[in-house]
Amino acid sequence: MCEFCMEHGEGKKWYLEASNYSEDLLSDMKRQKMLKSFVSEASRLENPGEQFEKIAQAPWLVKRFIRWRMVRAMKKNHYGQILPIEDVAEILGFTNTIVRVPCVCRYMQKKEEKRYCYGVSLGGSEGKFLELLGSQGLSFLTGPDTKGLETLTKEETIKAFKEHEREGLCHSVWTFRTPFIGGICNCDRPDCLAMKSTVTHDIPVMFRAEYVAVMDQDQCIGCRKCMTVCQFGAISYSAASKNAHIDPARCYGCGVCRAQCEEEAIRLVDRSEVKQVANLW
Repeated sequence: MCEFCMEHGEGKKWYLEASNYSEDLLSDMKRQKMLKSFVSEASRLENPGEQFEKIAQAPWLVKRFIRWRMVRAMKKNHYGQILPIEDVAEILGFTNTIVRVPCVCRYMQKKEEKRYCYGVSLGGSEGKFLELLGSQGLSFLTGPDTKGLETLTKEETIKAFKEHEREGLCHSVWTFRTPFIGGICNCDRPDCLAMKSTVTHDIPVMFRAEYVAVMDQDQCIGCRKCMTVCQFGAISYSAASKNAHIDPARCYGCGVCRAQCEEEAIRLVDRSEVKQVANLW
């Protein structure tokens, strides 16, 4: 179990703890202010990759300090975890509000709407979360050049997530001033700043999933379709054995590779069952 499970989930998956979606947490004015600024400032930010480049060029000791400071701040305010679609469905089973919104990361980089992010809460259709997102000042979500807020049913959301998986996007769940969980995103490394930070620049702002993928070598036919969607570089191909292999140390356990495997050669197991990565988050 990751550290959030122990601290915010009573030893169970923290993102399946209903109290972490409670709108009582949204009564915190600091959290409301943080959520508003997170969304509204996206339209004003330029060249988000420049910060990573500056960190990469800094002396080793400086990079280590910056990494520690950034990770510490993110865990407190806005941290995520990869999760498979089964856990997405379980979250949607007890949350009431689902709002599809433009992805902040993609808007910052492309300056256009790409609707891969979903706000979730326990508040119902007229809850605080929807009211907060639609409040005055969030022009990024409600301006004249946007589609506005989209309220979805659970069935519509699961269908959309399956389509995202076919695109090769992996799912991640996010806090807004931990432990309140406000969103589930669909990410890939070229466009997701959190994935770039975590995987490319070794500044982890998200945990690996509670799972890891394993390959049945006898069932794998070596089509390599799974390799085309792995965002973490965890899958390689053996020319000698003519099949694919999953490196558990690189695998984040998103399960997206399964959606591409017509032979059903890939499955997810609890991370704790794989000794090599049982404590790797």
